[in-house]
This record gives sequence, C-alpha cells and structure tokens, in this order.
Amino acid sequence: MAVQVWSFGDRVIHADRPEWGVGQVTTVDPIVIDGQSTQRLTIRFERAGVKKIASLRANLKPAEETAEPVKSSDPAEAEALSDQEMVDRLVAIPESASDPFRSIEHRLESSLGLYRFSDAGGSLLDWAAMQTGLVDPLTRFRRHDLEAHFARFRRKLDVHTGNLASELARVDRQALNRLAASAPDDGQRALRRFLARR
Repeated sequence: MAVQVWSFGDRVIHADRPEWGVGQVTTVDPIVIDGQSTQRLTIRFERAGVKKIASLRANLKPAEETAEPVKSSDPAEAEALSDQEMVDRLVAIPESASDPFRSIEHRLESSLGLYRFSDAGGSLLDWAAMQTGLVDPLTRFRRHDLEAHFARFRRKLDVHTGNLASELARVDRQALNRLAASAPDDGQRALRRFLARR
C-alpha cells in the first residue's frame, strides 16, 4: 500500500474528525515513528484551528476525494436552505453509517463513532458543524435548539445502532464484540442496553 505524501497547500479532511472541516497543510516535516518514515504536518482546519498531526497515525484524505461530500460551509448556501432543511440535516444519520452498499460492520463502526459527540460544550457545536457543514452553527441555531435536535438525533442513532447490532449479531458475533470494545463509552452503553433487551 502506497503511503500518501502531503505537500504545502494540500487540502485534506481528517476522516475520523469530519467536524473539523477542510484543512490546508501549512508545513511538512519528515520524521520517523516506530522505524517508519512519515511526515509531521501542520494543518489549519476550518473549525478546529491549527493541528500538528503525524500522517502515519491520522486518517487523512484529499478533500476532493472524500466518499461523503463535505457539506458546504458557504453562508450564502446555508441561507438558501429552509429552516426545515437545516433541521433535517441535523437529525439525519450520516451516509457513512446508513449507506446500504457498505457492509453492516462498517455501518455499525461509523454509527458507534457518532457517540463521541455529546450535548455538552464544544462537542455539541462539533456535532452540528459535522451534520450541517456550517463553520459556526450558532449563526443559524440557538444553543437550546441544538440541544433539542441533538436529543432527537441521539434517539434515532440509538435505534439505528440497535438495528445494525442485531443484524451483525446474526452473522458475525465476534465482529460485534470487537466493535463494542473499541466504541466510545456512550456507544458501549447503547450496545449494552440493546443487548439487555434481546
């Protein structure tokens, strides 16, 4: 497998943190980690600011090649969407977790990854930015409204995750156990609630 080499100015997405938005590489330094040559990148992300990342350990993708298009953070486009369209974006299960052409295991892994968000502090804003593509969701929503939409999203996510876990348990119980062990705490609790009802 070829290692991606990044250059100054490259536009990237951190696939494990899409809420950070598109980032632009501002410095590239060659380094060695665990005997492997890699790069230490300084990247300025739209929402997360400046991050220093070892390319060997980060799931970086070229911004133009991401499987799930990054929702626009263009204020003009966001203004063109109705309030209901924005709410629909907020509470929707992302394509990475719901695409029927992805394996059950991959959909469940993506679903469990969504449990990293909470309704507290910056996590709520990161979730809203990921869902809508807005750089600053507070330009369009009040915090109280975001909390209510997050609660609705979490209920949908719980049902969706339970359904996927049920499907995966029928075909590959070991994969379900492996995903459960690596899930965020809230994802593990959701799976335990689901498994207790079975």
